[in-house]
Amino acid sequence: MASLNVGSLGEYLREQRRTAQLSLRQLADAAGVSNPYLSQIERGLRKPSAEVLQQVAKALRISAETLYVRAGILDAERERDEVETRAVILADPSLNERQKNVLLQIYESFRHENGTSSGDGAGGDAEPSST
Repeated sequence: MASLNVGSLGEYLREQRRTAQLSLRQLADAAGVSNPYLSQIERGLRKPSAEVLQQVAKALRISAETLYVRAGILDAERERDEVETRAVILADPSLNERQKNVLLQIYESFRHENGTSSGDGAGGDAEPSST
């Protein structure tokens, strides 16, 4: 499925480049990447880093976040952030177990309200782990 994301990303980049009336070489120069590398990204053969996507977005004057989502980077980062947030709450020695569970429930309810809930139910009856 990653190749589908990369292919979709490449098609989107090509469309944005053409809309901006830039040649592949012009965009590569503006983004500070090589022409062959950018061509490979557009053809779905390479998965660029977040840094490269940011440079390309800046050169195209579009949102880097849009490219991150199309490349599948943003969702992965959000999931990692969620795991890290939960781990920090569970590892906090100044909170008792009840407080940790309540805080996780509140955190999950906010994520659900904002449409970013993982839907795993971990916020409801989460048992703090010893990490």
